[in-house]
Amino acid sequence: MNKIAVVGGAGRVGESAALYLMQQQLAREVVVVDIAEGPARGAALDIAECGPVFGSDTRLWGTADYADLKDSDIIVVTAGMPRKPGMSRSDLLDTNIAIMDQIADAAAEHAPDAMMIVVGNPVDVMTYRAWQRTGWPRNRVFGQAGVLDSARMATFLAEATGRSLADIDAMVLGGHGDQMVPMMRYTTVNGVPVENFLDAAKIEEIVERTRKGGAEVLQLREKSSAYLAPGAATVEMVESVVHDRGRLLPCVAILDGEYGHSDVAMGVPSILTRNGLEKVVELELDDTEREQFETSLAAVEADLERIK
Repeated sequence: MNKIAVVGGAGRVGESAALYLMQQQLAREVVVVDIAEGPARGAALDIAECGPVFGSDTRLWGTADYADLKDSDIIVVTAGMPRKPGMSRSDLLDTNIAIMDQIADAAAEHAPDAMMIVVGNPVDVMTYRAWQRTGWPRNRVFGQAGVLDSARMATFLAEATGRSLADIDAMVLGGHGDQMVPMMRYTTVNGVPVENFLDAAKIEEIVERTRKGGAEVLQLREKSSAYLAPGAATVEMVESVVHDRGRLLPCVAILDGEYGHSDVAMGVPSILTRNGLEKVVELELDDTEREQFETSLAAVEADLERIK
């Protein structure tokens, strides 16, 4: 990619994403966009000064001007008010919708051919709003959630089983919230179902910990929500697009008949290529999984009703 913009880049998730983008040299240029020019330029300068350490020639610079989105290939949106202890992701809705509207309008005006990866919470609703507001096709607007949730579950499984993280494949579907759907039938240790390593009670404990993974970090940090893992998960998606790898990753996608639903954003397995979100993969769900998926979707739809 020639240029990737990180909007909200002076925030912690944005800074993490911009750092990883530079470290992996996924673009010739990374622009850090934020509401205040000083913090945006400061974050970009701090990250740029890591370049010699990582041997990266990626150029970073900061701005408060949305016009600088021009010619961006990918716009990563991390902007928004972060969660505080006791808040749900839905509690952020009204404030962050207003922020997303500004960003989506600016993207449509200044970078009409870009792709957008949405990270801010509640990410399912924010992704839907970005798609709705820009008018772009769904392959160019998608969100990060399931990659992070799956990474969290894989971490907990490695801890519980003692097996290598490199061998664990985890899959989480649904909305990015307490109603997310960890798919244990599709979660394996080098192809072997996880049930061969853990009993049902331990698996259920990990499922619940995954659902509350963000809240656990928030409670422990006290004054900061998670930002390193969200940044890394976002860049994993960018990498699949930049290198046209066609990876199967759980992303927030606008459904168009898949899983029996349309006109809603949900976390589902997706193929990411240079064209963006190229395909939604439909998994066969058993009765329990279907019930959990529908419950999760209903929670997202309830938030969507507030913005339609």
